[in-house]
Amino acid sequence: MNVSVTLLPSVVRPSVEDRHWLSSDHCATPVLELLHGLDWVVVETPEANVHATSPDGRVYVGWLPEDPAAWTRDIVWRVQVLPTEGDAWTQEFGTHTPAEAVAGFIAALVAHSTR
Repeated sequence: MNVSVTLLPSVVRPSVEDRHWLSSDHCATPVLELLHGLDWVVVETPEANVHATSPDGRVYVGWLPEDPAAWTRDIVWRVQVLPTEGDAWTQEFGTHTPAEAVAGFIAALVAHSTR
């Protein structure tokens, strides 16, 4: 299939001066909006921690801003995966990791999961 170059989207690359790298604002909104949009079960605790589980129960995401054990290890996000085959694994993100980066990680995980 041949496609005219004029129909393809152009790649826009911002100049170095126009780039603004993400930094943490210590907000969970991007991740929570993604999880709600994916119809995950999301539970907030009275302590302001949030726990979410995928519809199949194989992935857990925790936002743990008030969990003393998490703060001791300098983490605020925890993602645990229980694959159907292979070993369970965990990925944790520190207090300075932008929520947009965590949301991107979870979106990639969901996009590349097999049914």
